[in-house]
Amino acid sequence: MADLLHNALETYTNHIQLLLISSISFVIAVFIPLFAAFPTYTDIGGIYIRTASVFTNLNILNTAVIVASIFFSLLFLSFAMVAVNIVVKHSRTYAKIRQEVFRGLEKYTSRVFVVLLMMEAVIVLADVLSFVVTGSATVSGIITALAGLVMAPFFFYAPASIIIDENRTLRAMSASFRFFFKRFDYFLLWLAVAIILTTALDFIFIAIGSALPGGYAYAAFIVELIVDTVFLLPFLIVLQSESYMKRFAMLKH
Repeated sequence: MADLLHNALETYTNHIQLLLISSISFVIAVFIPLFAAFPTYTDIGGIYIRTASVFTNLNILNTAVIVASIFFSLLFLSFAMVAVNIVVKHSRTYAKIRQEVFRGLEKYTSRVFVVLLMMEAVIVLADVLSFVVTGSATVSGIITALAGLVMAPFFFYAPASIIIDENRTLRAMSASFRFFFKRFDYFLLWLAVAIILTTALDFIFIAIGSALPGGYAYAAFIVELIVDTVFLLPFLIVLQSESYMKRFAMLKH
């Protein structure tokens, strides 16, 4: 476990410039829902969608904006995830990163986009069907969350599998499922690191926001969101990708 964290920190610090450039796409992907007609709320340095509220006050225009926003947000997110995974692959295999980018960026991005779109479709479908059957937005929200948990093993390592193994979408999802349960301890480590870092940053910016005048408190949250997106999110993707790279015995050092 210690060597995994060491590898992630080493990759992150050695390639911080490239990761910061890729984080621009993360910022765009995260902020799109904030300015679209999404039923969103903000907490612990992130923007979250109220899936149980998606059925309220919808019209054709709002629906079109939401659908378009989802596509563009997932596209930028896909591009950023591919860029980070290419950096990790380069750092562990010594492949030429320029050659990797120009040869496979479009292919990788399209495949990761399909993976993310499939997961989004599963969540939305679970939300819609559960609401139609139960008629309760609360129950629908719970079922949607459970559906997301059930599907997580298929999607968690899929982007890494696409770039590192050059798998196609379905094969990458299958590989993700197998590795998720084979090395569940890696996922628990990733989850612990994510919780600790996001919570620590959240407390820091809550303290800063509390010390500021009322009109500037929300600005502190926006700054936190940017910090989380620019610095923390790329590191979590690096840690995720480094975990998947542990499949290769020759790279376990």
